[in-house]
Amino acid sequence: MTEGEQMTLVIGIGNPDRGDDAVGLVVAREVRAAAPADIAVIELGGDQLALLDAWDGDADVYVVDAICSGSAAGSVYRFDAAVPLGGDFSHRGTHLFSLADVIELARALGRLPARLTGFGIEGAGYELGAPLSPEAEVAVRSVAGQILGELTEGR
Repeated sequence: MTEGEQMTLVIGIGNPDRGDDAVGLVVAREVRAAAPADIAVIELGGDQLALLDAWDGDADVYVVDAICSGSAAGSVYRFDAAVPLGGDFSHRGTHLFSLADVIELARALGRLPARLTGFGIEGAGYELGAPLSPEAEVAVRSVAGQILGELTEGR
């Protein structure tokens, strides 16, 4: 990569100790294990506002997080942040600020990456110490596969 060239970044968000809230982190680990060497992958726990700094300077970003919307466990929602997310994604996260909230804040501040693709995975449970549900495990493999497929297209 040359100086000034922007990277592709994959960000997994979640809490590894709260059941399906870990889906973003697990997707990030699967992508890291199989992605081309020039793809950066980070795991982010805690404050979602840290996304603003995490993706700063990156042109192409994928972000994955658990959602809690009442839909069927394992449902996957994909969105392109080039389009305002509106009410469909507001308050669907498992954190104080949802991923949609942070994206819309970044849009207002002019701090969105050139391309931001998000995935929300509906969890079945978020109990302390619980493993991923079977539905979340299937969704994790699907989302990691989609991201890896896009990262390796045209290479």
